[in-house]
Amino acid sequence: MILITGGAGFIGGNFVLDWLADSGAEGIVNLDKLTYAGNLATLESLKDDSRHIFVHGDIGDKELVAKLLAKHQPRAIVNFAAESHVDRSIHGPAEFITTNIVGTFNLLECAREYWNGLDESAKKAFRFHHVSTDEVYGSLSATDPAFTEANSYEPNSPYSASKAASDHLVRAWFHTYGFPVVTTNCSNNYGPYHFPEKLIPLVILNALNGKPLPIYGDGQQIRDWLYVGDHCSAIREVLAKGALGETYNIGGWNEKANIDVVKTICTILDELMPRADGKAYVEQITYVKDRPGHDRRYAIDASKVERELGWRPAETFDTGIRKTVRWYLDNPAWIEGVVSGSYRDWLSKQYN
Repeated sequence: MILITGGAGFIGGNFVLDWLADSGAEGIVNLDKLTYAGNLATLESLKDDSRHIFVHGDIGDKELVAKLLAKHQPRAIVNFAAESHVDRSIHGPAEFITTNIVGTFNLLECAREYWNGLDESAKKAFRFHHVSTDEVYGSLSATDPAFTEANSYEPNSPYSASKAASDHLVRAWFHTYGFPVVTTNCSNNYGPYHFPEKLIPLVILNALNGKPLPIYGDGQQIRDWLYVGDHCSAIREVLAKGALGETYNIGGWNEKANIDVVKTICTILDELMPRADGKAYVEQITYVKDRPGHDRRYAIDASKVERELGWRPAETFDTGIRKTVRWYLDNPAWIEGVVSGSYRDWLSKQYN
């Protein structure tokens, strides 16, 4: 068994599906709080798979986590559980502090106690994999080199500050207690099952529904885009072969300005699902006031994970974004289940 936290969210859910697609894979205990972004419909295909044990709960519930560890005896923990939306962290940072910092602390302490009770061979084999973000490094100028694992932490939002704090806790548990950890810091993920508050799924769904395509500021914020399936494969490599105590940056080698991402989606939709009036989807683009403290550029140098573990993304942005648009066109039932009244209220508040 392995224990996955946050396995009903976007990246965690894709990881669970990817892992169990291998018929010989170990079983998964999937602990998820099912906040607004947790969606069991993502895991519908696993409802009859005995290898998938879903538990509704919080990583901050130390009694529950301790019971799960004692009962299932996992050989590894992969921690995806986090509040992750920058805009939400600006409006309400408290939940980010609670989940990303206090929750990670509780999970670490439960895991350390469990690990201390293992026999020597099991202790040696055990891994705690902490999944984090490139946003902990702050912002880059247009000419700065991409983030490496040696960059100092300079978080600029409540979200990234909370993730930076959790990374520091994981590092400290390794250096103080010898607890066997690895950390990965990824760039912007995209792909199937992405909750439609983030840029790419929001643009796809708004375009199809004839709504404005909101672009912050001038749209020239640059991100490195990583297809979620590639991220999942990288996590598997780091979990299996990563050196204890090390951090690995996971990126897609795909720097794109937000406005270019949106225009690419519009072009694909013009081809696959043309507007009834014959007009181009780019006509729906609307520029809105920039968010506070909006980082200008993120870029990941993923050389270390390639050099040491042999991992490199399989998808280019062109292939990955086409797969993503196609998935949203082919899965209206999943989308309908996600787009609730409360979600529409959030979009109205954020982009009014």
